[in-house]
Amino acid sequence: MSLGNIFDIAGSGMSAQSVRLNTTASNIANAETVSSSVDETYKARKPVFAAIQDELMNGKRPPFAADDQSGKGVAVRGIVESDAPLERRYEPEHPMADENGYVFYPNVNVVEEMADMISASRSFQMNVEVMNNAKTMMQRLLTLGQQS
Repeated sequence: MSLGNIFDIAGSGMSAQSVRLNTTASNIANAETVSSSVDETYKARKPVFAAIQDELMNGKRPPFAADDQSGKGVAVRGIVESDAPLERRYEPEHPMADENGYVFYPNVNVVEEMADMISASRSFQMNVEVMNNAKTMMQRLLTLGQQS
């Protein structure tokens, strides 16, 4: 792996954490939306990440191959909806209540989402720090041959 690959790896991490932050923000924004049916109710979403080196880990390619992809970063494989149960409340006076007087709230846990947002934000910051350190190392490498 060359020093230049660090920027690709950190960039893929920053991109993945941006997706994570966006899905978390969407979950928080829809935490109190109401629906009259299970099918129409917002369901919490989570991104699915995978290391780009997973082909090597699964034995699909031999280690140290000419096209070795180990350490190439992270990819967002998709965004999945949570299968946690929705919250059903009896509120017959609510305008969105069904014929039995129930409304459905999303399966979003705001405390969990805030913790996820903090984690994603810190992960993003760490990737920025990795890029800054790599940039500093490259700049110092360029000045090695210079006399003082």
